[in-house]
Amino acid sequence: MAQEAGAQRLPEEARGAGAALCPQHALARDWFCRGGRRPACARCLTCPGGCREHRLRPLAEEAADRRNKIVDQCEKLQLQRATIAKFVGELLPRKKQHVVAVASSAREVLIQRLNLVKSVCESEEQRLLEAVHAEEERAQQNLSTQQVHWNDSLGKLDSLHSFLVAMITAPDDCTLVQAEEEIYERAEEAEGILKPQDSEKLNFNSRCVQSPLLNRLWASAVLCVASDEVLMDEKTISPLLVLSEDKKTLTFSPGKTRANLDGPERFDHWPNGLAEESFCAGVHAWKISVAKSCAYKVGVAYPSVQRKGSGPQARLGCNLSSWVFSRYDKEFQFSHNNHHQAVHLLKCPLEIGVLVDLDAGQLLFYDPESCTILYTHHETFTGPVYPALAVADQSISLVSCD
Repeated sequence: MAQEAGAQRLPEEARGAGAALCPQHALARDWFCRGGRRPACARCLTCPGGCREHRLRPLAEEAADRRNKIVDQCEKLQLQRATIAKFVGELLPRKKQHVVAVASSAREVLIQRLNLVKSVCESEEQRLLEAVHAEEERAQQNLSTQQVHWNDSLGKLDSLHSFLVAMITAPDDCTLVQAEEEIYERAEEAEGILKPQDSEKLNFNSRCVQSPLLNRLWASAVLCVASDEVLMDEKTISPLLVLSEDKKTLTFSPGKTRANLDGPERFDHWPNGLAEESFCAGVHAWKISVAKSCAYKVGVAYPSVQRKGSGPQARLGCNLSSWVFSRYDKEFQFSHNNHHQAVHLLKCPLEIGVLVDLDAGQLLFYDPESCTILYTHHETFTGPVYPALAVADQSISLVSCD
């Protein structure tokens, strides 16, 4: 009778402590059965078929461990949320502005070039403008999709965080323990929300404006109507070269001795030379007759290119300060910073046109006779560039503007 009276009193005491009653024995469930993964009362521990064969621990300890795990999960969620919030709040808006700016710049480049050849490429103009528009829409759509996705992820994380906080602050240990499966499932869902990553899909792809037809027509038009009058600077010419009186022809002459060849601007070892004037902005073009030579270089160089010594820093195409198209016998290549890209040609060009668009960051080598683009290089030029020439066999000449 005393045991029954005690059993009847325990539920009242348990309720005061915030514990639920065992539905089978009407006793406080102060224990947690690890085997059955459920709360249990003292009598459940001794009943046949109950929890006596399982590992047990006080319910309060189990609940404390779970609260600690939830606290850890909440901290992870806060870090995850902060990362996503920064991605959504800072990177994506900047990306949107950048895409618009790059698209606008690309559109301007197209319009400027197409105006030169509008009579023969109206359909190409329309196609390319549509490609820019489509690429801009694609990038904007990807950005919008990312915005929606990560805002949805933030909402899920906020909802889970609120749920976990509610579990932590729940006064009923049984409610916390019995919600184990839901906590696990929702936490697993949060772990499935990966860390946001920047992607090329969020950028504007400037290659969409590249068109072989446009480049050929543009190069032809520029060389025909907008070529620059380029003259070589005697103060830079190597002792291995002879400059003609009109400052247009360089002749390789290693055996001839020439006086008064000192000076800080002169190349003293390699057969190089720079033009008198540099270009700082806009589109510039010039042609070089190379029919007489089997060893030459044509291109551009920064004024900072080294002039002295036999090292690569003073050799055109072998340093960061120069970009050249070259021929050695029957081999052609483009060179910059000592990286050499072979160019395979069916015939040796008699003339080479050099075009540089400093605003768009493009350097193009062109064969005017066959209307063939020999090589195209994209570069963000950070300062003025000089036309640069080198010859190690016979002579090459700048072609006068018509």
